[in-house]
Amino acid sequence: MLKSILSVSGKPGLYKMVSQGKNMLIVESLIDKKRIPAYSRDKVISLGDISIYAKDEDTPLYKVLNGVKAKEAGKPVSLDLTKATPDELRTYLAEILPDYDRERVYPTDVKRLLSWYNLLLKAGITEYDPQEDDKEEAEKSESGKDEAKKPAKTAKTQTAKDVSAPKITASTKAKQPVAKTTQRTRQK
Repeated sequence: MLKSILSVSGKPGLYKMVSQGKNMLIVESLIDKKRIPAYSRDKVISLGDISIYAKDEDTPLYKVLNGVKAKEAGKPVSLDLTKATPDELRTYLAEILPDYDRERVYPTDVKRLLSWYNLLLKAGITEYDPQEDDKEEAEKSESGKDEAKKPAKTAKTQTAKDVSAPKITASTKAKQPVAKTTQRTRQK
């Protein structure tokens, strides 16, 4: 589920990908359901690709969100994010993820994580495990297998080489016109 939820730099909140165009994505805000374009110059990242720095190895975001959900019992974060001090934010994340890297994870990152959790709850998204995404991918691959079993139409396709340059034989070499000389080549 988190693969389709996006964060767009310069724009507040989270977005759900609706469609993909040539040079942009059409995203819908989880807050007010307005659709806006996200161009290729915008930094767009999927929540499924985000992880939190830990001492041993990075922890995927879905594990952290599930930890917040278990701590808060599926309710919004009890911490007031606008008035929380950096120490309060660090202790809150330490309760959920005790082995996070305190040097590389900043309080602003924790604040953003907790605000994302609240936004996802308001939008009605409470399942964060990637297993749903794996099921969708499995269904797509199964439908792809069914299409592969069907006999493909045999149509001869021309490559760019075939279309762009005709074959030159001895008879066509004699028929080709000689290149016109330009003033610059005459001066030499």
